[in-house]
Amino acid sequence: MTDVSTRVQEIKRSFRLLMDGATAASMRQKGVNYKLNWGASLVMLRQRANEIGQNYDLAIALWKEEVRECKILATMLMPPQQMLPEVVDIWMEQTPSIEIAEQAAFNLYQHLDYAADKAFQWIASDVELQQLCGFHVLSRLFMQGREPNERGINEFIDQALVALQGSSLTIRKAAMQSMCKFADLGLVYQRLSQSALKRYGIDNFL
Repeated sequence: MTDVSTRVQEIKRSFRLLMDGATAASMRQKGVNYKLNWGASLVMLRQRANEIGQNYDLAIALWKEEVRECKILATMLMPPQQMLPEVVDIWMEQTPSIEIAEQAAFNLYQHLDYAADKAFQWIASDVELQQLCGFHVLSRLFMQGREPNERGINEFIDQALVALQGSSLTIRKAAMQSMCKFADLGLVYQRLSQSALKRYGIDNFL
């Protein structure tokens, strides 16, 4: 554990070299606030993750830090095959921002063996960051050609329609993107999407 703590401190010090004050300031102006934010780019963080390699203990330790770069790096370092569902639940509850939610979905959650189960659980949640993660994960799974079963189809369309009629622009955009990727699975899926949207009087974007 001491070794992990030492590595975390070394990584945190290295962020000073990646610091982009203008980016950090821009985030603050847009209302994106972290306890500590060095403004490091995602490209730089990905390079750092590639240098370090996947590491469960290090990812767990980094996630506990209230630092933007630590949390993003944690999502890049966590081996998906080692992450238990209960740990995912803890991370989701502790997700502090839209950016971290999106990075976790793209870097990690879409690669979990049980990604679809979690995604359907999240899109049915009344917590916006969970909904956001859920729709982003489903978008990635649809892009991989993963087709839901009949129950999954009905559940996805129902939840997407609720989200598309909601007040959150962020969730509406995520749901819309997910619906587009769902339609891309094939003609049957496209017709299901179009029919559902028409039934609820939502502008057809497919």
